[in-house]
Amino acid sequence: MPSRLFHRLAATLFFIAASALWTSATAQLSTKTTGQGTSVVTTPYVRAELLAHAPQGVAPGQPLWLGLQITHQPEWHTYWKNPGDSGLPTDLAWTLPAGLDAGEIAWPLPKKIPIGTLANYGYEGTVLLPVPVAVASTYAPGPLAKDATIKLRASWLVCRKECIPEEGEFTLQLPIQSTTALSGAAFEAAAKAQPQPVLAGTNGVVPDSQAQIADGNVLNVSVQGLPVALRGKTLDLFPETAEVIDNAAQWKQAWNGSVWTAQIPLSAQRSASPSLMPVVLAEQAAPGHGTGPDTRTGYRAELKVLGTWPQGTSVAAVSPALEAALKANAAQAGGSATPAAASGASSLTLTAALLGALLGGLILNLMPCVFPVLAIKVVGFTQHAQDRRAHRISGIAYTAGVVLSFIALGALMLGLRAAGEAVGWGFQLQSPAVVASLAALFTLIALNLAGVFEFGHFLPSSVASLQARHPVADSFLTGVLAVAVASPCTAPFMGASLGLTATLPAPQALAVFAALGLGLALPYLAASFVPAVARALPRPGAWMDTFRKLMAFPMLATVVWLVWVLGQQSGIDGAGALLILLVGLSLVVWALSLAGRARVWMATVSIAAMALLVWAFAPHVTNMPAAQAATHSTQASATGWQPWAPGAAEQIVAGGRPVFVDFTAAWCVTCQYNKKTTLADANVVADLQTKNVALLRADWTRRDPAITAALASLGRNGVPVYVFYRPGKPPVVLTEVLSVDEVRATIAQL
Repeated sequence: MPSRLFHRLAATLFFIAASALWTSATAQLSTKTTGQGTSVVTTPYVRAELLAHAPQGVAPGQPLWLGLQITHQPEWHTYWKNPGDSGLPTDLAWTLPAGLDAGEIAWPLPKKIPIGTLANYGYEGTVLLPVPVAVASTYAPGPLAKDATIKLRASWLVCRKECIPEEGEFTLQLPIQSTTALSGAAFEAAAKAQPQPVLAGTNGVVPDSQAQIADGNVLNVSVQGLPVALRGKTLDLFPETAEVIDNAAQWKQAWNGSVWTAQIPLSAQRSASPSLMPVVLAEQAAPGHGTGPDTRTGYRAELKVLGTWPQGTSVAAVSPALEAALKANAAQAGGSATPAAASGASSLTLTAALLGALLGGLILNLMPCVFPVLAIKVVGFTQHAQDRRAHRISGIAYTAGVVLSFIALGALMLGLRAAGEAVGWGFQLQSPAVVASLAALFTLIALNLAGVFEFGHFLPSSVASLQARHPVADSFLTGVLAVAVASPCTAPFMGASLGLTATLPAPQALAVFAALGLGLALPYLAASFVPAVARALPRPGAWMDTFRKLMAFPMLATVVWLVWVLGQQSGIDGAGALLILLVGLSLVVWALSLAGRARVWMATVSIAAMALLVWAFAPHVTNMPAAQAATHSTQASATGWQPWAPGAAEQIVAGGRPVFVDFTAAWCVTCQYNKKTTLADANVVADLQTKNVALLRADWTRRDPAITAALASLGRNGVPVYVFYRPGKPPVVLTEVLSVDEVRATIAQL
C-alpha cells in the first residue's frame, strides 16, 4: 500500500504544524547573569531582581543593604508581612559569607487590596523589600578576595483572582572594596516608604495609644502622636498581627483633637490574642490609585490591649496544596520563577521516574486511541512474516520514530515552559485548531483504508512508490503517527514521572520522555526479534485487504471522538462546522480519485465548494461561545459537581468539609472512562454523600494556566488527576485509572 507512507508523512506535518500554530510565547523566563549566577528572574507575572547598596564597600561599621525588588504585571500583587484575609508574605532565605548577618525585612507601607468580600495587604507596581546586613568586626574575606558572593532563595505568592506560588534563586557578586551604589535611589525610596514611629525616640510605644476590647467583638482604638498633617483625614490601618481584626469590614473612625479613634470589628476567625498590638497607619489611598508610586507616609504604633480577649478559634494552617506548591515551585512551569539551572534528581528518584515512564508507555498500548495505528502496523508486520531481517529493521525504525517523537514533544513542552507558557502533557489538544486538524487527518486515513481513494492516483509514480523503496521510513513515520494519537492519553505510572520532568534538568527530563516512548514501542520491538511471533502470524492473502478496510472504522470512531472533544471546546456550532468541513474534504478527495473529464469538472466544483465552506465555517471551529462556561457550570451543578476555581478547595476544607477534585479534559480518554465507570458507581456516589464530600471538577479541555499551576503543585503536569483534600491533613492523590475499591477505601479514611 504505497499510500501509507504519505498518510503517515501527513500525520507528522499536520501534528507539527498545528502545534506550532497554537503556541505563542506570551511570556519569557529570563535571567540576568552575574558571573556565577543570576540576579534577575522573570516570570509571566513578576520581574524579581536582587539588589545591593554598599556605598562604602563591605566593611565593619559601614552601611550594607540587600533587597529583592519585585515589579508586578498589571493587576497582580504580592503580600505584606500580614497578608490579610488570604495570601502569604514573601520569604527571603539568605546564604551569606561568614561575618555577614542579614536582618529582617524592613517592610514598606502596603496597600489595602480588596478581593471580593476579602481584603488583603500587599504591593502592586514595583516594590523593594530591603534587608539590613550587619558586617561583623571579624569579617575577613581574605587578601585575594575581591567579591562577596550573596545568595538568596526567595518565595512569594503572586495573585490576581488566581494565585501562583513562585520561587527564585538569586546570586550576586558584591565588590568588597569598591562602592556599590547604583541602586541607591531605590533603597532611599524604600527607606522613605518604611513606616515611622508615631513619636520619635520612643520606639513607637505611646502610653496613650491603646486598643480597648468592647462587647467581645469590637476593638476601640485610640492613637496619639500622629503628625499634624494627618489630622482630620481618613486613615488606613494595617495590623502587623494577622487574624485579629475583620480586614474587609467597614468601620468608624474620627478625630478628637490630636487623638485618632476607631471602632474596628474583630475577625470571626480570630486566632491571635496579643497584649501589644503593632499597627501601621497612613492616609487612606485614593480609589483607583493604580500601580504608580505610593507617596504616602506610614506611621507605626504599638497599642496596649486593654480588656480580656474573647475565646478565639484555632490557628488556621496554610492549605496543604499551597504548602506543597511552595515546596515544589522551583519545579513549576509557566509560573515558576526558578532559573533553568536545576540541580537534578537523585539517582534513585530518576530511576523510579524512568521505570514509571517505561511501564506507563507499555500500558499506553492498551489505550483505545492507539489501537487503530497498531492494527495498521500489524498488517505491515504480516507482509514480512517470513523475513526476519526486515522484521528487525522495521521494529528498530518504528521504535526510533516513537522515541524521537516523544523526545521532540517533550522538548517542545519544556521549551514552552521556559518561555513562560503554562502547559502540561496533552497541551496540543487544548487547541481547537489542533483537534480539527487531527480530525481531518484521520478522516483522510479512514477514507484511504476504506478504498475510497489511493494517494497513488494523485502523486507521480516516483513519489507513490516511496513506501516500497523506503520501508524503513514508512515504519519510522508509523511510530510518529502512534505518538500523535497516544499523546492525549495518560496511563498508570505516567503521571508522577511526567510531573517530575518539571523539576529535572533538560537532559534528565528528556530521558523520561524517551523511556515513555520506549515503553510504547517495546511490544512491537520485542516481537520483531522473536521468531515465534512471526511464525504465529497468518500468511499474506486476501484477508489483508478486508482487514485494511475494517480498520477504517476505528479511524472513523477516532474522528467521532475528536469531533466530540471539539464540541466541548467550541460548542455545538463548532462541532457542526467541523463536520461540514469534513464532508467537504471527503468530497474533494473522492472527486480527485475520479478519471477523465469527470475528475476535472468534479474536482473543480468540489475544491471551489470546499473553499467556500472553509470561509464560512472555519471561524466557528475555534470560537469559544460565550454561554459555554455557564452551560458547563449548570450541567456540573445538576450532577452534584461544581466547577473548580483557584482557592475553592482550600476555602471549603477550611470550613471542615473534605473535597474531591477531578482534574479532567474532554480529550483525555482515561478521564472519560473513569467518569463513566468508577465515578458514576452507585456505591462511590453514596459514600461521597455520606461523608459530605464537596465535588469539584477542573476542566482542562481548553488551556487554563490556573489549572496548570494547581497540577504542578501536586507534582503532575497532565490529566487525569484525582485528589482528596482533608482538613488538617495533606492531600491524597489517587491513581490515574481509578478502581471502586481504591476510591471507597480513601473515602472511608476521611
